[in-house]
Amino acid sequence: MDVVITGGFRLMKSFEGENLERLTLTHSLLQAMRQLGEFRGRQELFKQQSPQALDSLRQVAVIQSAESSNRIEGVVAPPKRIQELVEEKTIPRNRSEQEIAGYRDVLKTIHGSYPYIGLSPGVVLQFHRDLMQYTSSGGGRWKAANNKITETQPDGTVRVRFEPVAAHLTPIYMEDLHGGFHRQWQSGSVDRLLLIPAYVLDFLCIHPFLDGNGRMARLLTLLLLYQARFEVGRYISLERVVEQTKEGYYDSLQASSQGWHKGRHDLRPWTEYLLGVLTRAYREFEERVGVLASARGAKTQMVTDAIHRLPDGFRIADIERLCPTVSREMIRVVMNKLKRDGVIWCVGAGMGAVWRKHSNNS
Repeated sequence: MDVVITGGFRLMKSFEGENLERLTLTHSLLQAMRQLGEFRGRQELFKQQSPQALDSLRQVAVIQSAESSNRIEGVVAPPKRIQELVEEKTIPRNRSEQEIAGYRDVLKTIHGSYPYIGLSPGVVLQFHRDLMQYTSSGGGRWKAANNKITETQPDGTVRVRFEPVAAHLTPIYMEDLHGGFHRQWQSGSVDRLLLIPAYVLDFLCIHPFLDGNGRMARLLTLLLLYQARFEVGRYISLERVVEQTKEGYYDSLQASSQGWHKGRHDLRPWTEYLLGVLTRAYREFEERVGVLASARGAKTQMVTDAIHRLPDGFRIADIERLCPTVSREMIRVVMNKLKRDGVIWCVGAGMGAVWRKHSNNS
């Protein structure tokens, strides 16, 4: 049943009426759902067989998630500082580091407590409070002023991509979103892989906060995937995959948000994009666990794999950032062997040393 409020707006945009039933289940979408079901079935096997490899992936994923999700929003910091912040070895020095530290805290809450978190407007406010806790502006409050989603053109002009829900309507919309979502989630009438993108789209169209909406959406995506038993986000940074496909991220959101205020939007572009991100993450997960588990030494393979992915002209610090669980001494042992094997060679000495890859190995 449609709920109408002042001004003709209808609540529960993706969960009202027949919006979910209207979603076109294309061949590619059905194939993605089938593949993801198979990936979910195999993830338990990988968890049992390769605990050492998974521990290495987990620690890297937390760092990459905090780095990528913030960088998408223009929040950047040096890699070494990000690693120290994520590992809680330092305190934030500026606004960017404050936001990264907040993301770290919410990420750890989700990783550690997802089975016990009941998604609600109150939980969303708590996550936002924790996300912004180190900043002077603080968080944990719905927006007090209207906001717009804009795009800066190459010539410097600003274009409005979408006008979210008005500030005074935000609490009502958030309550109704969670009510509609939970009714569908608990009924089991719609696959949860379709409910998660619908929830995230509505959250972003409501845009309930003045700052941090994109990061909150990615954190809530991770939480809901966990609760649907898709755990790849613990080992492969979904935020990094989103950053690598950022153009598709924005284009699919733009396509699916058209007509949202009238409940006439098309969920398919955004749903296909999000399931594509999840599929890509699972493929990388299985590939990396297979490589790490089959090697004689997981840490040796981690260093070798990092060198393969780094551009020519890297430093030891670059490898340390990608392999936080491997000691510098171990990294040097592996690099010296690769040097003897003719895979890499060194220019300079000491802290300024730069490592190059022979062309036939790059």
